Amino acid sequence: MNNYIIMTDNMADLPENYIREHELEILSLSYILDGETYDRNHPLEEAEFYNRMRNGSMPTTSQVNPEQAKEAFTACLNQGKDVLYIAFSSGLSGTCNSAGIAAKELKEEGKFPNRKLVVLDSLSASLGEGLLVHKAVKLKEAGKSLEEVADWVEKHKLEVCHNFTVDDLFHLHRGGRVSKATAILGTMINIKPILHVDNEGHLIAIGKVRGRKKSLTSLVDRMGEQIQGFENPEVFISHGDCLEDARYVEKLVRERFGVETFIINYVGPTIGAHSGPGTMALFFMGNPR
Repeated sequence: MNNYIIMTDNMADLPENYIREHELEILSLSYILDGETYDRNHPLEEAEFYNRMRNGSMPTTSQVNPEQAKEAFTACLNQGKDVLYIAFSSGLSGTCNSAGIAAKELKEEGKFPNRKLVVLDSLSASLGEGLLVHKAVKLKEAGKSLEEVADWVEKHKLEVCHNFTVDDLFHLHRGGRVSKATAILGTMINIKPILHVDNEGHLIAIGKVRGRKKSLTSLVDRMGEQIQGFENPEVFISHGDCLEDARYVEKLVRERFGVETFIINYVGPTIGAHSGPGTMALFFMGNPR
């Protein structure tokens, strides 16, 4: 029943020890920084990545192409394993579409007639995607089949809530999320946006507050409105090289909601290239998203 592999991508921002412990396969998106290309096989330490951004380096990112996805899928299928790939949001990257093209080509070639390959759009990002993968992993380890896990993911993926804020509006401006005038004015008066990922998997601004501390508190306040009726035995937090702030958000969630289990990790460079140092994101199950 469990003769299958769960695959995701490095946009899920899961810690390396988690990936190893649960034997996940990872499809790697890349980025270019200071003329050098980095990916999962040629990484740069996150702290160094964000330090370079603070000093003016501007990274660019690339999605996975169909050939890369096909190669990764084939390596798993050659092991005699079925594959469930939970992909980075199609609303933020073409990677999921590339994976779908690769899966279609493999099916048409007929090299693996007895194997299953399922590609799911998580409509999630960072540790929101990671939380969805975590739920899938728990189901697999409880003995659920690939089909059962895929069905659960499809039914519940829009319950994965993403609440986050950024410290520097100019990175959102570079990504086309806010105007230059908004970035300049917001920086002058210390405005911090509150954002989320919507049902189409897009990054959307939903509010703004003045001051860093208030922006962090607002993430937890919004969580309190969304978690009613949902169990959250674990909550995930990702950060753009601001661990002290992540611990502050963790403390608030512990005190207010009694959550005991957390995964805290960096916002990886491929997402961090667009959100910048100081990004803070909170992920849990709730409604409305």
